[in-house]
Amino acid sequence: MTNLLPLIPALIHIYIFILESFLWGRKRTNKIFGVRPEDVAVTKPLAFNQGFYNLFLALAIFLGLHLHSAEMTRTAGSTLIIYALASIFAAGLVLLISKPKLWRGALLQMIPALVAVIPFLA
Repeated sequence: MTNLLPLIPALIHIYIFILESFLWGRKRTNKIFGVRPEDVAVTKPLAFNQGFYNLFLALAIFLGLHLHSAEMTRTAGSTLIIYALASIFAAGLVLLISKPKLWRGALLQMIPALVAVIPFLA
């Protein structure tokens, strides 16, 4: 079960990567992120870049889980997982503080990351 929990935030961040890097400007994506249609062109390069940050966090979790599964690299895997989940939680907190209207998105990042990191800290 410990190894399954980090998959949830990883998959959420792959979904966010797809939204930000490939579906930016679509009506549904605009609504999710609170972007006005007239702001899409200006924000698209930023969203594309930010999407890759989300992908890299997900990949760090996958790599951490892989390393964690082997006895010799368990500590390295745990460290990578904890770092990625802490980064996700912190990014959600920044979103919550900087744009409270997007509280649902912030909690969608923060809660799964927090739940997933607890077994690795125990």
